[in-house]
Amino acid sequence: MADARLELSITGMTCASCANRVERKLNKLDGVTATVNYATEKAHVTFPDDVDPRVLVEQVEAAGYGAVLPAGPEQPEAVEEDPTRSLRQRLVVSAALAAPVIAMAMAPALQFTHWQWISLTLAAPVLVWGAWPFHRAAWTNLRHGAATMDTLISMGTIAAFGWSLYALLFGTAGTPGMTHPFELTVQRTDGAGSIYLEVAAGVTTFILAGRYFEARSKRRAGAALRALLELGAKDVAVLRGGRETRVPIAELVTGDRFIVRPGEKVATDGVVDEGSSAIDASMLTGESVPVEVGPGDAVVGATVNAGGRLVVRATRVGSDTQLAQMARLVEDAQSGKAEAQRLADRVSGVFVPVVIALAVGTLAFWLGAGGGASAAFTAAVAVLIIACPCALGLATPTALLVGTGRGAQLGVLIKGPEVLESTRRVDTVVLDKTGTVTTGRMSLVAVRTAPGVDEDEVLRLAGALEHASEHPVARAIAAGAAERVGDLPEVDGFRNHEGVGVQGVVDGHAVVVGRERLLAEWAVHPDEELAEAKRAAERRGHTAVLVAWDGRAKAVLAVADTVKPTSVEAVRRLRDLGLTPILLTGDNEAAARAVAAEVGIDEVVAEVLPEDKVDVVARLQAEGRVVAMVGDGVNDAAALAKADLGLAMGTGADAAIEASDLTLVRGDLLAAVDAIRLARRTLATIRGNLFWAFAYNVAALPLAAAGLLNPMIAGAAMAFSSAFVVGNSLRLRGFRGTPPAGAGTAAPRTAATGADAGRRVDRVGR
Repeated sequence: MADARLELSITGMTCASCANRVERKLNKLDGVTATVNYATEKAHVTFPDDVDPRVLVEQVEAAGYGAVLPAGPEQPEAVEEDPTRSLRQRLVVSAALAAPVIAMAMAPALQFTHWQWISLTLAAPVLVWGAWPFHRAAWTNLRHGAATMDTLISMGTIAAFGWSLYALLFGTAGTPGMTHPFELTVQRTDGAGSIYLEVAAGVTTFILAGRYFEARSKRRAGAALRALLELGAKDVAVLRGGRETRVPIAELVTGDRFIVRPGEKVATDGVVDEGSSAIDASMLTGESVPVEVGPGDAVVGATVNAGGRLVVRATRVGSDTQLAQMARLVEDAQSGKAEAQRLADRVSGVFVPVVIALAVGTLAFWLGAGGGASAAFTAAVAVLIIACPCALGLATPTALLVGTGRGAQLGVLIKGPEVLESTRRVDTVVLDKTGTVTTGRMSLVAVRTAPGVDEDEVLRLAGALEHASEHPVARAIAAGAAERVGDLPEVDGFRNHEGVGVQGVVDGHAVVVGRERLLAEWAVHPDEELAEAKRAAERRGHTAVLVAWDGRAKAVLAVADTVKPTSVEAVRRLRDLGLTPILLTGDNEAAARAVAAEVGIDEVVAEVLPEDKVDVVARLQAEGRVVAMVGDGVNDAAALAKADLGLAMGTGADAAIEASDLTLVRGDLLAAVDAIRLARRTLATIRGNLFWAFAYNVAALPLAAAGLLNPMIAGAAMAFSSAFVVGNSLRLRGFRGTPPAGAGTAAPRTAATGADAGRRVDRVGR
């Protein structure tokens, strides 16, 4: 019996323990294997094909959550409402109402006559409307015999508000002129004169803040797939019955012949039937050098036609295309990534039931000991209040806010708390070459002239001719020539020979620039010295072109990608962090090792197809390494998602950025050093915050259970723990980035480019 696979969208989860509960519930079904990802709110389920998928939905609903089956391939995806909008509204309103409540409770000078009734009026909407998500989740958990942090938050805030209401209506707290003196004493009290409205309003606001920033981070989880799929063309010009018809991309079928004009995206994977052009695959592969294609050559959907008109025959459409396969790779890597659960969620599995049991036990003990209902209830409420994680609501978001804010100033974007855990354990960093270690742009890097030929004259004539061409190699030569010799002369009789070079008349000279084959058509052959210079450039992975005029080969021009000035220093500093750098590239072995030698990398993985990069990361992980991946192309997206830590260059493709954990806005490899250092520091701060947030609460629990907790001690402890957490987080503002050693000292170095340097020299080298 075959197994089917399905992805369910799960709703109603509020913490990682919810995801675990759904996963356990699904796995109880015979033959079902499920993995639930809290960050993406997706369940990937493998089940026998004779099982109705609706049974899976019913099983999730039986656990107290919602599940939605995937839409059909022809059905447009529903536009979901921004899930952060409701949280943001609740947070803003609750913060505005809670601020005066907290201020009046903690500052006796603000406690005017009847202040307690104003506090009640302001706190009530916060408890009822602001905290509604927590109450709803607690009720759902209660119905299914479970308890989470939502349970503790709901019980604590309701208990604090309920007892305050009792004290106001039936105790002495409602007396005009009543004040809460700021006293730090340990003594028994019946609680009839104390109100806890600031606890109810403050805890709700702080936890809402944490949930809002968490939801905002989670919303980005599915953006990688959307970014990938949006790369594809939306419609296509198909040749049917000898006529050109533009149809939606979904109507394209295997075998159709379609037209790709200059500047258009290739609609789907296929083979060129007519025409020749240069295909720019940089958005898909990250490689900077376009590949010349002609009849019989394969092309990939979503790449861009940078040259002439092509007629392509479709070989793969829909879910079979390379773009769709990359999307599946990203999706699988995301769902398979082990999510680092927050410490608060892990502890809540034990902490919450223990606190509830302790509160009930405290109530029963004092009632049994004859302490009176008022004193017994006061002690029980005190247990819930002091255990309610006020500082926990600040522990993660404040450190993240300060850390991410500082990171943004340094060119580093941290996407959420769940990505930080792996930074501490990373021991290997995989560096994609093009656009990461190198600039990803072609530049003129070398000029070798024949004896007696002036270099400036070569650049002036060749640059003028190439200036009339739109080919990327031509643009690199023209830009390099203009930079060195200034203004370029005019060209007469310009002619472009597709895939081999250009010719024209410059200053009365018949000039030819291109591949050796083009020169041979003019009976011009390079001497042995120039031929060896051309071969040497090609061995280094450079694109080499010949320049000839007046019937003689005059020079060889070498064009290549260039290593970023800070890459050498960045690699050294990555080693200082205890990381082993590995260069990953589609270039041939010799060219890749030349680049690695330039920047000081010993280990190289070369000649890797775009779709195989994720396999390289998986192999390193299987060897026991904890892998960080730095890349910038769409072909890096799956590897970035698969890696324990993904770092994307902000100058690269959107899909790579969205699939990563950290984004390096500067496009500078030194930013990767800053990213890992800052992430480690932020993680340490979060851990410290969580420890102290729990410590203050747990240390006071025995006092609360003994009935010795003065309300002001509870308030002061919670305020002090919150202040400590905020202060500890603010220390991240002093984090300093990595200054380049002698900033900007290194001159650009040459680097190989291309998925196969030899092939590209042969086909693109002109």
